This record gives sequence, C-alpha cells and structure tokens, in this order.
Amino acid sequence: MEKNVKNILIVGVGGQGTLLTSRILADVVVDMGYEATVSEIHGMAQRGGSVVTQVRYGEKVESPIIERGEADIILAFEKIEAARYLDFIKPDGMVIVNQARIDPLPVLSGKVKYPDDITDQIEQCIPNTIRIDATKVAEQCGNLKVANVVIVGTLAAAIGLPAEKVEAAVRRRVPPKALELNLKAFAEGMQLI
Repeated sequence: MEKNVKNILIVGVGGQGTLLTSRILADVVVDMGYEATVSEIHGMAQRGGSVVTQVRYGEKVESPIIERGEADIILAFEKIEAARYLDFIKPDGMVIVNQARIDPLPVLSGKVKYPDDITDQIEQCIPNTIRIDATKVAEQCGNLKVANVVIVGTLAAAIGLPAEKVEAAVRRRVPPKALELNLKAFAEGMQLI
C-alpha cells in the first residue's frame, strides 16, 4: 500500500526540458531517502506539442501514474499547458507557472485566440499559484534552455528541497559544458520566491 506519496506533474511543450526536470527531481527525492517513479507521456513533442512527465515519491510508491485530482504540484513550463492539466491538481495543490507563451497550432493558424488572462483564470481555480518568468531569468543567465532549471529552483524554494541535493542532481544530469550555467539558473530560480 502506498504511503505518504507526493505527486508532481510537469507539463510543457516539446524541447522545454520537462524530462530532464523530472529526472533531476527524482534524483533529489531518492537522495532524500524516498522511493520515486518517473513516467513520461510524449505527445507531438517534436512539433511543439504537449509533453507531460510525472514524478511520484514517498515512503512506498506502487504506481507511476498520477490520476486526475491527485497532483500536489503542477510545474508548468507554459501557461496554456498549465490550464490544460488543471483537472489533475488537488484543490489545495500548488501550481508554479512560467509566464512563457508558446502558441499552439490552432492559435498559429488563426482558428482561436490565445487567452491573455490565462494565468488569472488558473489562479481563480487554484489560489496557491506562483507566477514566475523563468524564460526571462534564463535569458538573463545566458541561455533560454535553462528555464527548466530556473523552475526547479523555484520549486525547491517553495517546498523546501535541500539546495545541496538539487545541485548534486544537476551535476549528475547536466553535461559538464552546461553545468555552471545550470547551477546559476538553479540559484536564480530559488530567489524568485
């Protein structure tokens, strides 16, 4: 039987680093002494479509899948992706939403309009919503591709993940040539809260 399981749903668009993020988080919680599972759901990732990864951790974890209404945290790398997966969050859950905007195909084709107030709508549903501009911070760090690690930093600060364990996981998962940039992005993300 599962015991004290926490569920983190990571949502974004192909190429934003959701998979690396899930692996870093799994490394951290295993290092903290928990069991962890990671599952990946790739949609049309290669075409800018939704990508979802799930991290479940606790004393005893039996299933890798987060059911609707069971996520404690949604890490959203893009605003519409946050809204798309809101039915997975617990009513008292937390949403960390990057304010990045990546237009999906229906918006690009002119069939629908991108909702300008999407984060406001998310916040009305889930009061514990944290807005960050991880993409802007990543750009200031020197590379847009580290926005995912900025988001990891914000999550670590929000839920009390030990910084040294996150840094160790980043060192294990990130190639040496990009390590210093990712460690800087993590530190900057921790400051956003």
